[in-house]
Amino acid sequence: MKPWLAPALAYVASWLEFQRRFHGQPGCAVAIANGSEIVLEAAFGSANLETGEALTPRHGFRIASHSKSFTSAGILRLVEDGRLKLDDKVGQFVDGLHPEIAAATIGQVLSNSAGLTRDGPDNGQFLDRKPYCGKAELLADLARPPVYPASQRFKYSNHGFALLGLVIEAVTGLSYSEWITDEVVSKVGLLETKPDINLWGERPMAKGHSGMHPLGRRIVIPADNLGNAMISAAGFVATAADVARYFAQLSPKAKKSVLSPLSRREMTRRLWPDDEASVGRHYGLGTISGGEGDWRWFGHSGGFQGFITRTAVFPAHGLTVCVLTNGIDGLAHQWLDGIAHILKAFSERGAPLPEAKDWTGRWWTIWSASDLVPAGKHVLVASPALFTPLLDAAEITLESPDRGQITRASGFNSPGEPAELKRDGTGTVNSVQLGGARLVGEEEMKGEMLERYSGAAS
Repeated sequence: MKPWLAPALAYVASWLEFQRRFHGQPGCAVAIANGSEIVLEAAFGSANLETGEALTPRHGFRIASHSKSFTSAGILRLVEDGRLKLDDKVGQFVDGLHPEIAAATIGQVLSNSAGLTRDGPDNGQFLDRKPYCGKAELLADLARPPVYPASQRFKYSNHGFALLGLVIEAVTGLSYSEWITDEVVSKVGLLETKPDINLWGERPMAKGHSGMHPLGRRIVIPADNLGNAMISAAGFVATAADVARYFAQLSPKAKKSVLSPLSRREMTRRLWPDDEASVGRHYGLGTISGGEGDWRWFGHSGGFQGFITRTAVFPAHGLTVCVLTNGIDGLAHQWLDGIAHILKAFSERGAPLPEAKDWTGRWWTIWSASDLVPAGKHVLVASPALFTPLLDAAEITLESPDRGQITRASGFNSPGEPAELKRDGTGTVNSVQLGGARLVGEEEMKGEMLERYSGAAS
């Protein structure tokens, strides 16, 4: 393991736990893989706010459109086996399609460039207003003309990936769930991944939750909807660790994978830009990608009623990050970007100096919490309430085990002023002095606030 990775992971877990509390989210599970090895697996908050059940790393989540990356791997395995080609027309395998849809190629559907409807004329399946489409309803929707001609633009389509599930069934003669379990899930070695909720069994399962509004409180969303014909687009259930394991082996640099290196390069290649978005995303073959330089990533995200999830692989660093949340307003996207920000900062600064071992922890004033984060030659003063906690962090240069100077900070902060650890009679650090401010632990801050303000309202 890279020397900087262990301290980075420790801070990721601490920051993420704070973020969940700070934003009032029900629960969050995170897993990070270094190569094929899971090096961080944690869960915070509640699996079910009604019962108070604590969330654990073993809880399953509806991972929704991550399912597309499993379907993509299944299609590419059939290509590798010579059972179909990416330029085969989907109408060769599925009857009843509109002629223009029938003429679209497997590759066009797989890259979301076939011009197909996103969810048909009634997307109530994603709003909990009707069951997920069965085969008859799916084919009736696909008997209508496409929205755009093929290969004109990127246009995301759940119906398209449901259609690919039918292609897999036609080619293999097996149900999608049976074949994908045998030929992809099992061959990767995933033990906590199922194509649909009815296959999850008695394992612990996180419940979904609404946002705070319009009711002014969160309510539980059961999220036990059967995927029916949509499982190849949105049906999968898994733990964060299994999702991280799966995506890690899709990296073109992975030493072992269910796919050949050629297929993995093709699957993760940036084929279609999402031109109308401002975040620089592209779509490949069942994968989303973005980022620049050594921090280019590929992966996927998912939204199921009550869940927001996201996974990204950073091939240049051999790292895979999966963040699963069980709130319909879950912050999986922001938190994954924040984790990448933390990993990048540590990779650039390096492992902390041994003499900084006591310059850690979360410290409070009435204004906010601040984190002491040793990294490289300095101790950073991070803001855990931010999605990018190390951005513009003040830097402390140590002069002795308990003293230092704030050598870099905004002019509105306290540059040039001293920093000091304060200890109790046992030698334990119990407060931190940064310039003129004394920061204390959370419990002491609670007591101080209650003593000073508990009678203020009267």
